Amino acid sequence: MSVMNLLTPELQDDSYEDDRDSSLGEDDSSSTASLSSSILEYRTIHGRRYHSKSWGDTDYWSPNDEIQANSMDLTHHTLTLLLHDKIFLAPIGDDPRKALEIGCGTGIWAIDFADAFPRCEVIGTDISPTQPSWVPGNLRFEMDDFNLTPWTFPPASFDFVHMRYLCGAVLNWDAAYAEAFRAVRPGTGWVEALEPALRIRSDDGSVREDDGSALSAWGPLFEEGARRYGNGSRVPGSANSGPSRPMNIVEDGTMESAFRRAGFVDIVTHTFKCPLTPNSDDPHLREVGMYALATMEEGMEDTDEELLTIGFLLYLFTQGLGWTHEQVILYLSRVRKELRDRRKSPYSLVKVIYGRRPEGAN
Repeated sequence: MSVMNLLTPELQDDSYEDDRDSSLGEDDSSSTASLSSSILEYRTIHGRRYHSKSWGDTDYWSPNDEIQANSMDLTHHTLTLLLHDKIFLAPIGDDPRKALEIGCGTGIWAIDFADAFPRCEVIGTDISPTQPSWVPGNLRFEMDDFNLTPWTFPPASFDFVHMRYLCGAVLNWDAAYAEAFRAVRPGTGWVEALEPALRIRSDDGSVREDDGSALSAWGPLFEEGARRYGNGSRVPGSANSGPSRPMNIVEDGTMESAFRRAGFVDIVTHTFKCPLTPNSDDPHLREVGMYALATMEEGMEDTDEELLTIGFLLYLFTQGLGWTHEQVILYLSRVRKELRDRRKSPYSLVKVIYGRRPEGAN
């Protein structure tokens, strides 16, 4: 793996700092590599820590610091509740022997899966080494960028591949799902993907499209920020222009079409309404909404009276839309106010899709 510093002189201002640790050795043998000092060359932007740019084209919008880790773990709990205490839905059987999670984040899903299936060898991959050291003995983490194809894993080697919350990270959804298809065993191997819709809705009219609210603008702003960031319309000096990483894949049917093109059979899709506040009369949805709200607010936590950490959208909004830090703070103050308004019942859609690789598939 080549070591590259993509922070140009124009970017090395007060808003960009490097956190470096050179205590780990380098390994140039493959994209799935041992940790090196370059992996730990994190970037700090407006007080939030982001992954190293040593992967080349890898450019993910979400932070990888402790605040984001807490938010991701809350998201895991929220989704587990939403899926009625399940961490996956695919019918993989009671005795999978090898499983892979792509984009594992903090590793919490992989840890739960490894605990549930102690005879299964579990691998979690990510571009940031932020996973814990103390994990089940049947689990290991590897640094890898799934956008680099072909994947380094042998074909037909997994019983299950799990992919979750990758919106804004995937360069080519067809390629990503095709690699997952290639990685699982013909006849018995399953791939499952879960992604959120970023557009916020309501059934009672309390949040409507283009109603002028901060919540109704949430999804369109994310989509526009990703589009501008990907097509070269980044703010001057922010970074080199790169390929788009679309974020509206739930709304436009990308997940289903890409699964079909990859060759999966027995495809099943479930769409859930995930409440973003605990305002429901239904006890289950009220609990889901309580944790979903905590997840949202963790990413918008106050660090002092003047500053919001704004992890959810700081990177895309400043680097893609060209907003100032102050504009982001003002917008998020409106989001938080609307989320706390008990007259509103906002929710987002969460889509789960899974499919099997058929016998004899190449």
